[in-house]
Order: sequence, then C-alpha cells, then structure tokens
Amino acid sequence: MEEMQDKELVVLLIDQYTNLQRIKKANGDTVNEELDYQIRATAAKLTSIGMNLEELTL
Repeated sequence: MEEMQDKELVVLLIDQYTNLQRIKKANGDTVNEELDYQIRATAAKLTSIGMNLEELTL
C-alpha cells in the first residue's frame, strides 16, 4: 500500500513539474518570479527522490 502511495506522489510531482514547464513556455519572455519559484521547488522535490529532470524539461 505504501509503495503505491509513493508512486502516486511521484506521478503527481511529475505532472506538476510538466504543467509548470508548459505554462512557462506559453508565457514566452514574460518574467514570473512565482512561477520560477514553483518550478525550482518542484524540481528540488523530484531530484530529492532521484528523478532525472533532463527527461522532463521542455
């Protein structure tokens, strides 16, 4: 049961990171400090569990 929860958490973090990446790309050159912070925070969570972000970054 706990393994499933861990996998669900990873999937949710990946979804969040990719959604934030798409928003950033859609914003073009518009600076959004909050968006950048959210991307960094989510990236830190993913890397802390061993995820390679190169595979997810647009």
